[in-house]
Amino acid sequence: MSSITSLDLAHSFIKNIFSTHCLPSCIVSDRGSLFVSYFWTNLCRQPKISRDLSTAYHPETYGQTERVNQILEQYLWMYVSYHQDDWNTSFPLGDFAYNNSDHSSTKQLPFFTVYGRNPQFDSVHITQDTPAGKLSTKIQ
Repeated sequence: MSSITSLDLAHSFIKNIFSTHCLPSCIVSDRGSLFVSYFWTNLCRQPKISRDLSTAYHPETYGQTERVNQILEQYLWMYVSYHQDDWNTSFPLGDFAYNNSDHSSTKQLPFFTVYGRNPQFDSVHITQDTPAGKLSTKIQ
């Protein structure tokens, strides 16, 4: 893809991401430049999603996000090369691992929370002595 407008990106995001997980009525975010960018403006304008900006240092807003970021950072630290040139191929595996491990707040897998069933792992076996096994143990 050589270039894409923010409006095209918003349409693609709705088609490929939100169509799978439903559209929220509201997105809460910090006041970061990415959130107030043309992309987010166009994305939220299309299906009339309200954008609510959080209050700085509000623990109820940042707690969940910070925890998820911490887990994903640990995963990427273990799997991404020293040169950090392969994180985009490693991230989907970290996302999958995160969404398929029990969470303390819900006592179930996020995958189950979204789809109402557990994923199939018939052919997957992760031993505890691998980085994936250590991360899985740490997440639980």
